[in-house]
Amino acid sequence: MNRLNPATVAIIWMLGTLSSFTLMAIAGRELSYTLSTFEILFFRSIVGLLVLSVLINYKGWVLIRTHKLSTHVVRNVAHFGGQFGWFLGLAYLPLSDVFAIEFTVPIWTAMFAVIMLGERMTKGRSIAILMGFTGMLVILRPGIASIQPASYAVLLGAICYSLAYIKTKSLVGTDSPLSILFYMTIIQLPLGLLPILHEFSMPSLGEWLLITVVAISALTAHYCIARAMQLVDASVVVPMDFMRLPLIALVGFLLYSEPLDWAVLVGGCIMFLGNYINLQSEKRKLSNRMPG
Repeated sequence: MNRLNPATVAIIWMLGTLSSFTLMAIAGRELSYTLSTFEILFFRSIVGLLVLSVLINYKGWVLIRTHKLSTHVVRNVAHFGGQFGWFLGLAYLPLSDVFAIEFTVPIWTAMFAVIMLGERMTKGRSIAILMGFTGMLVILRPGIASIQPASYAVLLGAICYSLAYIKTKSLVGTDSPLSILFYMTIIQLPLGLLPILHEFSMPSLGEWLLITVVAISALTAHYCIARAMQLVDASVVVPMDFMRLPLIALVGFLLYSEPLDWAVLVGGCIMFLGNYINLQSEKRKLSNRMPG
């Protein structure tokens, strides 16, 4: 892989990202037939904690030191809400709908960045937000189609994810990636356990296998996209990430006989275009600041 140019290597890493997100969605859909959303999140945290403990034991427990425990708590309560909405959507909505609504995360992230971090509302960000809302309306079609309650859950989940991303931004400067992932599993584990204590039961072997797929694919998805971003600009990575939408639509059609909804694809394309315009605007702004 070292002999390949950076763009080609980045594409390979993004293929890993797409495959990971797809596997996680399929495993989550299969688990939704027998487990509640809280059970999926709780048992996923257990597997994730085991995997991370092995890695941290190998690399050194000093890596999980933090002076921002309260920020970790806020981040992971929000992230748990995002995951809950996402997995709940997998149980009741077409897979493509879940992924399309999830792509509203950059809209909310941009708004939170202005409100909470004091970042400027640039022209590019304004376009991204406007086109993001337009794409969302095309997908949800209020007043034309009957909006399922699960759609609102996924949308609220996307808002929670964006808040978690804002909090992550304040952690990456001082805490290691392993530390962020470790506290994610530690904090979210009881959040998933408390609601299921009254009807707790151990998963079957088949369910454990699917839970393991969900836990590991979640880790590999974010690892692969981080590696891709180390090699090429975000303006290259984001368009590849949006390939998740047509891919998951095809998977839903082939595995679950879900109809290919033109509104979902059109709305996703509108949101993608808005994000791409914003990325190009940010790229030009950074170029103008560079000396020479």
